[in-house]
Amino acid sequence: MVSGGDNRTILKPRNDDRTYKQVVLSNGLQVLLVSDPDTDKAAAAMDIHVGSYSDPEGLQGLAHFLEHMLFYASVKYPKEGMYKKFLSEHGGYANAYTGHQHTNYHFDVNAGHLEEALDRFAQFFICPLLSPEATSREIHAVDSENSKNLLSDSWRLCQLQKHFSSKDHPYHKYETGNKITLHTRPNARGIDIREELLRFYNKQYSAGLMCLTVYGKEPVTKLENIVRKKFSQIKNNNIEAPRFPGQPCLPEHLKIMVKSFPVRDQNVLAVTWPVIPSIRQYKKGASQYVQHFLESEAQGSLIALLKKLGWANSLSASEDGTLDYAFFSIYMELTNAGQENVQEVLNFLFQYIKLLQQQGIVAWIFDEKRVMNSTWFNFKDKADPIEYVVGLSDSMQNYPVEDWLATDALFSDYDLSAISALAHQLQPQKVRIFCSSKAYEMEATDVEPWYGTPFSVEKIDDLVIKRWGESHVDARLHLPSPNIFLPTDFSIKVPEEEKGHPIVIRKSSFSKLWYKRGTEFKTPKAYVYLSFNCPESNNSPEATILTYIFTWLLADEMAEYAYYTGLAGLHYSVHASKDGLEVVVEGYHDKLMSLTEKLVEKIVNFQMKEDRFAFVKEKVVRNYANMRFMQPHGQAHYEINHILSHGAWHLTECLDVLPSIDAQAFTVFFPRLLSRMFVEALVGGNVTRSEATTLMQHVEETLSKGPLVSIRAPSFSQMPERRIMCLEAGTEWLYPTAGFNPDDENSAVGIFFQAERDCSRSNVLLELFTMTAKEQHFNQLRTVEQLGYFVDLYEKHYENIRGVQITIQSTIKDPTHLDQRTEAFFLMFERELQKMTDEDFKNHAAVLLDVKMEKYKNLWEESDFYWREINGGSLQFDRSDMEVQALKELKKEDLIAFFNQKIRCNGSERKKLSVHVFGNQHHRQLAIAKGEVTVPASYGNGVSNGHGTSNGHHLTSNGTAPVTTMADADSCKHLPTGQEVIEFPLKPDNLQHISSTLNGHSDQSGRTPIRIDNVQVFKRSQSFYCSPKVAL
Repeated sequence: MVSGGDNRTILKPRNDDRTYKQVVLSNGLQVLLVSDPDTDKAAAAMDIHVGSYSDPEGLQGLAHFLEHMLFYASVKYPKEGMYKKFLSEHGGYANAYTGHQHTNYHFDVNAGHLEEALDRFAQFFICPLLSPEATSREIHAVDSENSKNLLSDSWRLCQLQKHFSSKDHPYHKYETGNKITLHTRPNARGIDIREELLRFYNKQYSAGLMCLTVYGKEPVTKLENIVRKKFSQIKNNNIEAPRFPGQPCLPEHLKIMVKSFPVRDQNVLAVTWPVIPSIRQYKKGASQYVQHFLESEAQGSLIALLKKLGWANSLSASEDGTLDYAFFSIYMELTNAGQENVQEVLNFLFQYIKLLQQQGIVAWIFDEKRVMNSTWFNFKDKADPIEYVVGLSDSMQNYPVEDWLATDALFSDYDLSAISALAHQLQPQKVRIFCSSKAYEMEATDVEPWYGTPFSVEKIDDLVIKRWGESHVDARLHLPSPNIFLPTDFSIKVPEEEKGHPIVIRKSSFSKLWYKRGTEFKTPKAYVYLSFNCPESNNSPEATILTYIFTWLLADEMAEYAYYTGLAGLHYSVHASKDGLEVVVEGYHDKLMSLTEKLVEKIVNFQMKEDRFAFVKEKVVRNYANMRFMQPHGQAHYEINHILSHGAWHLTECLDVLPSIDAQAFTVFFPRLLSRMFVEALVGGNVTRSEATTLMQHVEETLSKGPLVSIRAPSFSQMPERRIMCLEAGTEWLYPTAGFNPDDENSAVGIFFQAERDCSRSNVLLELFTMTAKEQHFNQLRTVEQLGYFVDLYEKHYENIRGVQITIQSTIKDPTHLDQRTEAFFLMFERELQKMTDEDFKNHAAVLLDVKMEKYKNLWEESDFYWREINGGSLQFDRSDMEVQALKELKKEDLIAFFNQKIRCNGSERKKLSVHVFGNQHHRQLAIAKGEVTVPASYGNGVSNGHGTSNGHHLTSNGTAPVTTMADADSCKHLPTGQEVIEFPLKPDNLQHISSTLNGHSDQSGRTPIRIDNVQVFKRSQSFYCSPKVAL
């Protein structure tokens, strides 16, 4: 059933069995209800038609700041953090984002708790508290969020493009906000930022500007009753949605070339034009057609020519904007040679645009695009409810009721004039060109004020503009050929004997084939996973890099196929894995098998082209080099993985050998890579058993006839092993290191508490613990203490060994302090566990039980699970059933015992690995952590073992530590400990208490972290667990 207002029908996909209903509340709130009786998760999203463009003058980031603040508390639910706590306790999640003209709040929750969640959610828009204390604290979170973006080249380029626009247009604004814009400058002007928040909220958050989508298992009539009851109190100010007419760019902002110096090693060319927004005539499909033509990788396309010349690696095109203005943009990743010839690249670009304008707008290309759009819409897979409602609530703001689901996917009849009108707006006279490259280090002498991006700008000479406009189209540029991969068979194959999980249907010395029918999803789609287990793929840094290079060379070779198959709803990937190579093919079953066969043939018959090797190697070198610019929290995770994984080559080792790798090395290595191989495969979906068997036979035949080498099956002892370090019970290890990027002020800590090997009981205990602790950890360290924007606690497994991982990134505190705060949190959390009633435990277990019993929403979720079980060697296809049974047998005492043994500071089975990544603000603390600076015995509490912090304190292994809390160092006080009674989470009032037991407390367990000075020496001293191998 589908119903909309004014008797308009909401168009929905052919295979969509959900019920939809549009409702308009008495206060003008637009609502879309989605009833899905089969769903395990409910969700809702509220989109408000107001965003950063509505920030008051001089208060940049206010709309974004308000988005943060609404999560704190409301008059009805005044206790801070209770909204997220409720969701966390009922299998849910919440987030929000602020855009130019929209702010979107969304959540999901286990389906049985939707009404309670909606009651809390509605209070965001009825009566939030916006308390003075929370306001002053959350400024730090916004500032931290901004800090993590400062060294992002994509954020920097975006702001640089805005820099060259009219100051009178909101496009010009800086939108995120930071401490300067939300605290320092307003204070200097006598502005109360909380009063501004209230004023903005009371004026702009009006029901008439809101669109709500609710997704649940209840019938739409019940959903409607719930929504009317919860959301009718939202006030309507009877205001129109903000509009910002006029173009952001004045004439002086056109015909410019801006050169900037990036953080990463990159050559990015961005070419953009102001255009009339295509969304005004979205049924015409003009923007999609032009994008489709410009992005083509077929023979005769722009990117195909630039790749052949060795000037570019990739090209993308898109239109972005609002109903009032838009930009059409082309982004290219250039090679070094392309950067040196950027003027020629631009010449070819305008020639290709001229081809589009003169010959490229043809009915058959439009019809191909229209047919595939319609196919995509009618066979859409079910998405996660939270993703679905976010998209729908946004669509409600931009499209009429009938197209809330389809948006711009379903074209009307071919209209040459509409497409031509857009194509002819891409003129040299209106172009804006942005080049980002390390080559501009000396030229980029100006600085963009918000992100500090060095740049220079110049007007493009009129003669150059004229040459671009009058150039003749190069003969190598021409229209693409029709797409031979377009599917025509959408039939659902007659089910054979069904099995509940994959079964082995074929096995030989070369391969093993698993098969799983997937017709229960009633979709004409299928999948193929192929794992090529190659013993030679990762046995040295050189081998790892050469295997990686091969995947890029193959992608380069297959680029034209990728373009055509992607348009036809077929997607594939080939990537280097821990075992060798992995190939994944998925999409409509019609041409899937033939594409898979073509991929395998390309692998076995691969012939390297030296010119392409040089360009691919340049890209690979750049990829490795740019890993040094990963964020500190990502580096902490990377180092933990490297320390725990046997045979993993570190970035520095790979960078050391990269210069010596050349085409000759690849020529020698590649036959060796393929010389021994075992293929494990999973085929499933809308494909028969015989089709799967035929495919595997073809794979084996292709392997046996390879021209380069005689491929043999490896022996069991030669199969790649995945070995993970087993930390000794009762040990704690610390690895302090400098951040990869010396310009990054952020520091981070990564902590891994290793638990057990994969088994049902320990798995659910671990998940139950993380589910119970996660939101309280976030609320205490992020919301209350404001240590940083990025704070997370989650279950993590490295191969078949699992544990708890914690990551915190901060600009204001060093990693040792972050580690101490984590230990202090567990001191407090221990009391929470002790206070937990049997009923509380049952409620937590019931939430996890709901999660474990969730059904797969689509074929891809199912196939991903089965492939992880097969590829990881565990083969626990009934994992959910086994873990559900184990969960039902747990008691509260089991959870407490798990914490006491595995997590608590002096736990008998605790195994802790900490990685401390020090940013450029904490050089001295890094020297102390590495033992390079001696901390005087009289400094702080006099405890030092070479791992002190900047205040000289030492974290003892029973968890007694100095536990300062607030982001503002001036307000930091020691927290209570011992038997003192405190409220959890800690409030600022608690910070006034001082506990003398903290300073100078003896280390009762005698356990201290052991510093890792040399990772390789450390790894040689440890034992490793070998994950299950592929059974030959």
